Amino acid sequence: MAKRRGRPINGIVLFDKPLDISSNHALQRVKRLFQAAKAGHTGSLDPAASGLLPVCFGQATRISGLLLDADKTYRVTGRLGTKTDSGDLEGEVIEVREVPPIDEARMESVLAGFRGRVEQIPPMYSALKQNGKRLYELAREGKTVERKARTIDFHDITLERLTEESFTLRVHSSKGAYIRTLVEDIGDALDCGAVVTELRRIGLGPWSIEPSGDQSGQRGWRLDELEELASEGGLEALDRVILPTDSALDAYPAVVLDAASVNPIRHGHPVFVPKAPQTGWFRLYSPDDLFLGMGEVLDDGRTAPRRLFAAL
Repeated sequence: MAKRRGRPINGIVLFDKPLDISSNHALQRVKRLFQAAKAGHTGSLDPAASGLLPVCFGQATRISGLLLDADKTYRVTGRLGTKTDSGDLEGEVIEVREVPPIDEARMESVLAGFRGRVEQIPPMYSALKQNGKRLYELAREGKTVERKARTIDFHDITLERLTEESFTLRVHSSKGAYIRTLVEDIGDALDCGAVVTELRRIGLGPWSIEPSGDQSGQRGWRLDELEELASEGGLEALDRVILPTDSALDAYPAVVLDAASVNPIRHGHPVFVPKAPQTGWFRLYSPDDLFLGMGEVLDDGRTAPRRLFAAL
């Protein structure tokens, strides 16, 4: 068996992806910089979008799937009076309309209709597949197909800036939301159309790389900053910015096992754990605070391991 090349490091780096590169390209550059044996990300960002792209190393790649269902927060700017076939500036302009006078009261009235649970139809320029083909591939061929509406929760939509030509929003949504579609729908509700000019992801799951309310936010690392760390302090300096794997899982309750339960759990055997949650997954820790993985209660009341991490 070929030996895996690279360092066996574990944990998560909050990478601030720049514009004009794909998420996979960004991942590979970070992986090479850290000389990691294994790396993955927690959900793609379009090349035309910047912002938070958590990069998971080693064992942390095993929890990346749990973050795909996490809430996201974006800052987006929309230009009024223009519509394109892609919903952003990369597409062809299909309509230009006069922008009526829009004050904050009018905008807030429109935004109120999008807050909460809504049905959203995915755009043709998306990575969803139909009959084995990406929708954006069909769109580039000039084809339009019927898409099923999705139920989306827009937990909060905050107006940050409004001018005669544009608006900027902070959007906190459930998984699966299409922010370009939201901006297009807002433009339609304003009777002038709108198109995304800037899109930045600033929050994902437990992390936010910009302060909000009473939350201070975490540090998002740009590529040039990581390269500077590597140049000045080498791999040791880079390793100091890696977050522990369980930092991604704050939304799940924590359960501390007694010493006698650790070994059975590590070998995949269910055990009785007093006061364990009765529904959903939860974090499992040893008595010395070592993160072991995820667990779930069975119908008979025992805690079963669901996703374990190798002892370090």
